[in-house]
Amino acid sequence: MLPTAVLDSLAKDGKVRADSRATFGTVGISVVVKEGAPRPDISSKEKFRDAMLAARSVVHATPGKTPSGTHMGKVMEELGIADTMAKKVIFKPALDGGVQLVVAGQAEIGIYPASEVAGVKGLTVVGPLPADINLEIVYGAAATTDSAAHNAASAFVKFMAAPENRSVWKEAGFEPPANLNSN
Repeated sequence: MLPTAVLDSLAKDGKVRADSRATFGTVGISVVVKEGAPRPDISSKEKFRDAMLAARSVVHATPGKTPSGTHMGKVMEELGIADTMAKKVIFKPALDGGVQLVVAGQAEIGIYPASEVAGVKGLTVVGPLPADINLEIVYGAAATTDSAAHNAASAFVKFMAAPENRSVWKEAGFEPPANLNSN
């Protein structure tokens, strides 16, 4: 499972089988707080900016290390608050303890891909970033051309993309892409 842009590159290089490819869904970036904590207003770019400035601490992935971290670095620059935020941002990937900093109250706000915070106990998902500053990554899969079991791999990819399995993807923080391609 990879972002479709990566799958496109692998297909171009002949590394994945085009006939086995499927798109699973999109993942955007969500804002989270500790369960029971006040939910900041992030309903617009301006409100999100205000929430960042008002927060005592924010955690997100390191710019340059992950797509969401890189995107958040750009967003902070675009909003004109990068210098101010540098004093209160903790760089830690969600799955490497970042969400636990929010659960423990060591970071007031977390900003991570929805798939990395879905179902985490002790967190409240405030919502996605405003559409004009969100990053949506489309994920899919394909069997590799060098797979010894390409038929089984292709069948597994198709099973994972089947409409009857969409609820599992939704629970995991994925939204169906606008142009769903499940061939």
